[in-house]
Amino acid sequence: MANSGEEGRVVVDLRSAAESAVGGDEEAHATPLHEIESLCMRCHENGTTRLLMTMIPHFREVVLMAFECPHCGERNNEVQFAGQLQPKGCCYRLEVPRGQNEVLNRQVVKSDSATIKIPELDFEIPPEAQRGSLSTVEGIIMRAVDELQALQDERKKVDPQKAEAIDIFLAKLRSLGLGEAAFTFILDDPAGNSFIENPNAPSADPLLSVRFYERTREQQAALGFLVEPPTEEPGEPVSHASTVEGNSEVSQKEPHGSVGAVAGRRAIAQGNPDEVAAALCRYSAPEEVDTLPSTCGACGAECVTRFFATKIPYFREVIVMATTCDMCGYRNSELKPGGEIPAKGKKITLRVQNGKDLTRDVIKSDSAGVQVPELELELASGTLGGLVTTVEGLIVKICEALERVHGFQLGDSTLEWKKKKWEDFKDRLSKLLSLQEPWTLIIDDGLAASFVAPATDTIEDDSQLTIEEYQRSWEQNEELGLNDMDTSSADAAYNTTNT
Repeated sequence: MANSGEEGRVVVDLRSAAESAVGGDEEAHATPLHEIESLCMRCHENGTTRLLMTMIPHFREVVLMAFECPHCGERNNEVQFAGQLQPKGCCYRLEVPRGQNEVLNRQVVKSDSATIKIPELDFEIPPEAQRGSLSTVEGIIMRAVDELQALQDERKKVDPQKAEAIDIFLAKLRSLGLGEAAFTFILDDPAGNSFIENPNAPSADPLLSVRFYERTREQQAALGFLVEPPTEEPGEPVSHASTVEGNSEVSQKEPHGSVGAVAGRRAIAQGNPDEVAAALCRYSAPEEVDTLPSTCGACGAECVTRFFATKIPYFREVIVMATTCDMCGYRNSELKPGGEIPAKGKKITLRVQNGKDLTRDVIKSDSAGVQVPELELELASGTLGGLVTTVEGLIVKICEALERVHGFQLGDSTLEWKKKKWEDFKDRLSKLLSLQEPWTLIIDDGLAASFVAPATDTIEDDSQLTIEEYQRSWEQNEELGLNDMDTSSADAAYNTTNT
């Protein structure tokens, strides 16, 4: 190693910088700045890349990289995420009105896997076109203009007609970056690590909408996850469980979740029929735990997801799912609604007045939105995903999620009035848990798959809990995918079978 100059920094290789960053939990957050000699792609001379592995408070672990060439003056910066991928992908949709430059100045965090679209121009920036960056809406558009403009001289020599069309398109794109026309800015990231600033947070922003979604098989493979083939190869023998069980000489490694089910069936067969019937009537325990091949959300290794269906009193049939990874120890559990889709949505209103109300069990589904009118707090459907928790646990999860998503508004470079706004909101949020005054929790679920436990034996006797059923609007059905759902062929098949 050698000194890099007057500042006394050290020129090291990339491996040494990475190893020093992961040497320990406390040392990782105080990683020094490293300088690495690297090749300039413009003049092909050696420049310097400054590498800083750090963690942005309340957001993500990131790698900040800045390149500078002393020979030609080329400069470049990049942001890469060093933490794990999020459970779901995210899609931000920002409506940019004409002439509102404050919307163009909103901060944007774009990861390596994010795609940017502007439907009005039929324009798309694929993930490989712009690497991970911390910029603004205007900055991303102008960067795209500069990159398209860079090769125009060569295009005019080879294909003048195409170069002329690109000049016309660049004029339109540049006008969007200057705020001369209204447009829609869409940021779609399957990794879930991208972000667009919401200056009205924690309140809802009428110009910004966020949607969380499950990654497809292709997106999982593009992010580096192991993906099971959709179907068996033609001609490949398939071993079914029934044939294996019938052959006592074939040894099979049973999944962990099925061991208890086999033992339970054996105990039922050997037990007293009256006692077994009474036990089954008292609680609808699962007769069998099924297993599915899955992929670990942390390390991408193959693992097993176990699930079974049961019925919650005063609620409905649900599916309990649990995933564990033997490679890295990752664990995850979630609860999915079972049975048919209800004809109406459900709105649950709870008036929280005492400590017992904070301990009420809460089931929040993926399709449910949460509101706290006293704080003017509103979370769109899909935020936080599905949860099985308590009222207190739900508020804590909301606080943690807001700090993580809007972490850039809590950093050292944040304006004082923005920082004070967030501190005041956190104080008001903590007062909810201390019950200094009564407050209201509203869970609005279009699929009626959410639940708040009553404090009395029957829901009707609980004066603090109100449940309202409502007819879903066309927009809600469209968002849930119900408008295009056609079950006529299945209904006809069932009717034919029953007759």
